[in-house]
Amino acid sequence: MSLEHVRSLSGGINQTGVRAYNERLLLSVLQRNGALPGGDLARRTGLSPQTTSVILRKLEQDGFLQRGDTVKGQGKVGKPSVPFDIHPDGIFSMGLKIGRRSADLLVLDLKGRVRKQVRQTYDYPMPDTVFGFLTDGFATLMADMPDEMRARLCGLGIAAPFELWNWHELAGAPAVDFAAWREVDFKEEATRITDLPVHMVNDATAACRAEHVFGIGREFRDYVYFFVGAFIGGGIVLDHAVFEGNQRNAGAFGPLPVTDLDGQPGLLIDLASIRGLELRLESDGLDPRQLWQLPQDWSHLDAYVEPWLQQAADALARASVTSCAIIDFEAVVIDGAMPFSVRERLVEMVHTRMDKQDLRGLIVPTIVEGLVGDNARGIGAAAGPIISQLLLDRSAALFDHA
Repeated sequence: MSLEHVRSLSGGINQTGVRAYNERLLLSVLQRNGALPGGDLARRTGLSPQTTSVILRKLEQDGFLQRGDTVKGQGKVGKPSVPFDIHPDGIFSMGLKIGRRSADLLVLDLKGRVRKQVRQTYDYPMPDTVFGFLTDGFATLMADMPDEMRARLCGLGIAAPFELWNWHELAGAPAVDFAAWREVDFKEEATRITDLPVHMVNDATAACRAEHVFGIGREFRDYVYFFVGAFIGGGIVLDHAVFEGNQRNAGAFGPLPVTDLDGQPGLLIDLASIRGLELRLESDGLDPRQLWQLPQDWSHLDAYVEPWLQQAADALARASVTSCAIIDFEAVVIDGAMPFSVRERLVEMVHTRMDKQDLRGLIVPTIVEGLVGDNARGIGAAAGPIISQLLLDRSAALFDHA
């Protein structure tokens, strides 16, 4: 990704007593833009060079930053500068993704890299299964973690579908079983198991956050994000911040009305979810669980994948037009729990179908692939504790006062 396209953050404060904000500001700028020398950081943030230097030294001492190689001025002019960068080992966080077909528990570093991960698949999620997986997975990851890594573990983020108990029919589960989720206190159960601070987030919002913090989302100010999983969801980014909404459920695109390839009315969740591909396999007596095996390889399923892609791309193009008619989004970002080659094909097909939509009065957005992929929900979940500790998150700031 070209850093010249990455939007900048600015607006530091030099007064005494607000260094915690300024530390977050500098860390956020470095996380967003990559390594920069102190002079550049001062100019970008509006902080004085002295204030910037003091904070950088403190963050380096605390293990959050590392120095790069000295960069000499061009020719004989210019003072050599030393770039500072995020130290990947500065802090770690765990993320638990509760999906409709699988659960993942991962350890994320400050650079957004997954260091360790365990997964369990199932026909549909139940509390005993999910929290049993968390218990065993947490013990496994902690046992395999060096002492210095454990000492810098800051929390656990959980990404789960909104009102999970309402998804029984689409997940193919008995309603009486799924009703058990109504009584579950996610934070209480997870804290009991891990003894870590716990952050909850909608799973699709978590995926959007991962793309925004660690992926291509850094290139755009306002965009709509679609994540194609077992069911489709997404997120909204406005003015460089993930917008969660009044009930923290913004970007719940599943019920969005669209039409199928025959012009019949339908919902986005029925026409652009991987569940639709599962049904195509099931209708011919094939096991849909093969779609979720790692590493993902759907190349032997082209006869089923291609018609599913045709329908999903058409529905996504219609949903993109509807979304951009409400808010003048700069881009549409599409990611999903699928092989990279399938995602690339899906985005190409959405491009083609956008040209066939009625776009009068609209500025056509850029259509791009997400970069994070299948792990987006777990990474976004793990990003929550890291953001709360070290980075700026204007979205959270808007709602925490309520």
